[in-house]
Parts: sequence; structure tokens; C-alpha cells
Amino acid sequence: MAAPRVPLPQLLLLVVAALVAAAPVRRAVGAGEFDVRRHLSTVTRYDVSRGSSGVNSMPPIPDGCRVIHLSLVARHGTRAPTKKRIKELDRLAIRLEALMNEAKQGLKSDSLKKVPSWIKGWESRWKGRTKGGELTGEGEEELYNLATRVKERFQDLFDDEYHPDVYSIRATQVSRASASAVAFGLGLLSGKGKLGPGKNRAFSVLSESRASDICLRFFDSCETYKAYRKRKEPDVEKQKEPILEHVTAALVNRYHLNFTTQDVSSLWFLCKQEASLLNITNQACGLFNEAEVYFLEWTDDLEGFVLKGYGESINYRMGLPLLKDVVQSMEEAIIAKEENHPDGTYEKARLRFAHAETVVPFSCLLGLFLEGSDFEKIQQEEALDVPPMPPQGRNWKGSVVAPFAGNNMLVLYQCPGKTSDASTSGGQNNSYFVQVLHNEVPVSMPGCGNKDFCPFEEFKEKIVKPHLKHDYNMICKINPPVASEEPASFTTKVSSFFVGLFSQKGYRAVSAESVKTEL
Repeated sequence: MAAPRVPLPQLLLLVVAALVAAAPVRRAVGAGEFDVRRHLSTVTRYDVSRGSSGVNSMPPIPDGCRVIHLSLVARHGTRAPTKKRIKELDRLAIRLEALMNEAKQGLKSDSLKKVPSWIKGWESRWKGRTKGGELTGEGEEELYNLATRVKERFQDLFDDEYHPDVYSIRATQVSRASASAVAFGLGLLSGKGKLGPGKNRAFSVLSESRASDICLRFFDSCETYKAYRKRKEPDVEKQKEPILEHVTAALVNRYHLNFTTQDVSSLWFLCKQEASLLNITNQACGLFNEAEVYFLEWTDDLEGFVLKGYGESINYRMGLPLLKDVVQSMEEAIIAKEENHPDGTYEKARLRFAHAETVVPFSCLLGLFLEGSDFEKIQQEEALDVPPMPPQGRNWKGSVVAPFAGNNMLVLYQCPGKTSDASTSGGQNNSYFVQVLHNEVPVSMPGCGNKDFCPFEEFKEKIVKPHLKHDYNMICKINPPVASEEPASFTTKVSSFFVGLFSQKGYRAVSAESVKTEL
């Protein structure tokens, strides 16, 4: 099912009206004032995303309930530009120099006064770098701090002695994801070992082969998805064109430089990198007014919706192996409790670190960030409308759905004496409940009557079961291996991760193809 297009005339009218009425971006950020760092789609920093959520209180957990298992699916933290993007910024520097020379030769000198001073002689902060995409220091802090909050919030869950079978930490074989797992593990186990002043301890991180990791990198192996993305990308670019064209015209008129739409696209990317990684908002970001930022943010969110989210069911149905893994881990915890297994003999937490292409489909499988009756539509595999354009509000925002270090936590509770009135449980005692935390905040589940505390059996029946009529191998057109006798996958256990491993030396470079799709 292809995502419907926004009618082009309506799009143009909305864009023109907004741009004409727009005011310049305000530099100082106070209460209620515009802050470009909150509008960077999936390049938004985690602390900025959480700070703009507006949620100050948490709903109380019913008396007597205690957490027995935590399942985490997290995106890697803030990372440096990828090698491909570094080259784009190098080309932008050359292009800006050419535009300045052109302006000096062809326009009156007064016109040059309108050109921001930073453009003259600008060079990329990442000039000359041959590697990219690694986790930054800020990204390390995001995951480390997340872990300390999780440990504090669920103290009873993490009071056991560390064992890799009790607290399982898993990551993809991409350096920024595995480094994020390391940062999280350090925060989780700080003070619980004997290593160094921080009393750290060694721990293990499990990774599947990049070629066969259908749990955390299902998008790499799904041929149907790859074909859909290749077919759909040109359509998405066409949907973005009217906005880019109008922003380009506005910038040309404002600064008297002959920008092209490609220039504007690169400048918007530069704005996101400067604001997110360097906290610089008065250079590339300062070129755009508020309305232009809102619309450029929308183009990024549109792309994420169509190519990674609800735009097509293949985007999220390929995440079935991950959903099954999450449910299985909770079911095993329930069995352990029912059979009175002693603490330390069963898994209490399964902690996974991957990419936006992992977190976004998983959020869709749970039915998060939908508008109105959209949950019923995806259950019936009907097409969804693209996110509403500014100035209309929308639930689907990349800065909320999958910022750097964005995460979903499924918390399993045991609640004595609770009885579910759901028809799926037959009115029998149902003492296990699921709470979904998105970026650490409880969210209501449309599939569970918009409750944020859902009976486990109802969660399985209403949210999980409708997806199970599909099969990963079938929807992704994967045939069983015949020619090769090598195992389909292997598990690599990396031990002794502690502070010294925070340097990125020795990490494998990311392939160009992977860089293209990984956020």
C-alpha cells in the first residue's frame, strides 16, 4: 500500500502562505520560545527531546505490583557525521566559496552586506576526516546517564549480582551501537566491580553477524523492503521538492546568493549537525526562519514516515523477529516466576542497542504515534495518510519517535490479586501487566484501549497476535540456505568492556551501503 501524496496545489499554497508570514529565528531561547534544536527530526539530541516532551508526572503503579522483567530497544547515541555526509559538507564548502566569488563579481557591493559573515571562508569542522559515524562523547553520556536512571528507577530489578544470562546486553555489529551498549553497561554496573576509581566491572555484549541479524538489523536482510525503499525514494524526493524550492527562493531573495535546492538541502543538514553536535544555532540554522525550519523538519519526518514507519506495512512487519524476541523474553520471566525460580537463575533484563531503522519499526508494531483511528487501519493493513503539514500538529515527529538514544522499554509487572476484565483472558486471574515507556515516559497503547498499563494476555492478543499472521521469511522473500553449509548466524561474545574501551580505535568501518540507510 503506497502512502498517499499530499495534493501539490494545496502543498504549495500552504508553504507560500507560511513563508510569507514567517518571522526570523529567535536566537535567545526562553520559556515558550523557538529552539531550533527541538526541530532536527532524528538528529535531535536525547536530552533536548526529553526536555521538550512536556511530561512532568508519571502515572502511579498499582499497589503491590513489582517489576520482574525489562526489555529495552534503544537507538545508539549521538554520533558524528558518516563518511558520506562528511564528503557532502566538503562539497558544500567549495560551493559556498564559489557562490561568494560569483556574488563579488556580479552584484553591487552593498548586496554582500546581507551575506552572513560565517559563510566567508567557511570550512567544515570535519574536513579531512576519512572515517565517520562513530559515537561521540555526548552520545556516550546519553547512554551512560540513561542507564543510571534506569538502575535508579528499577532498583529491585537490578539488585542481583551481574551475570550475562541475568542481564543480557546485545548490540548490532556497528561500532556506534556496540559502543552505546558499552556506555550503558558502564552506567548500569558502575560501583559494582573492582576496576578503577569508579569500581567498574567487566561485562559482555552479544552481537549477531551483520549478514544474518534479523532481530536488530532485519532491514539488512529483507529484500522486499530494499526493493520498496529503492522504488519509493524518488517519490519522497518529489514530495519534498516544493518545500525545498520555496525555501531556496526565499534564501536567494534574502541573501542575494544563487543557492540551488541541493545547496539548501546541504545547508539544512549542516544546521542539524551544528545544532545537535556543537550547539551552534547562529550559523547554518540562522539562515532559516521559524516557518522554514518547521517545513524542513516536516520533510525529514515525511521521509521517516514513508520509508521507515507507517508509510508501508513492510517497514514495520519486517521487525517481527524483534517483537517475538521481546514477547518470548517476557514469557520466560513469567514462567520463572510461576515456577518460583530463585533470583539469579533467570533473565531479568534484555537490553538491545541498534539503530533508528530498528526503533522506528518496533514503535510501529506497538502502534505508537498514530492519529485517531489509525490503529484500526494498520490492523486491517489500510494505507495511512502522511503526517499533517505545519502549522497543523502531528503525533509523528522524528525528534520524538527516534532521537539519538531514543528507546522503548517494555516493563513487565507482577500484580497480585489483579483480575482482567478483558475478553481475551476469559475473566480469569491475570496478574501480569505490561507498561510501555517511550524515551522513559509511559505511553498509552491504542491496541489496549489506550491504557498505559495493559494486561499481558491482552497485550499479546490485541497488539502482538495480529502481526503473527505474517512470517519474516515470507514477507521478505528469504529462501532457506541451500548452497552454503555455513551456519546462518553466529554469536560473538565480547567481554571485558569497561572505561578503556570508550575509544573507538579498532572498530570496523561501516560500509557505504549501510551508511546510506542508518540514522
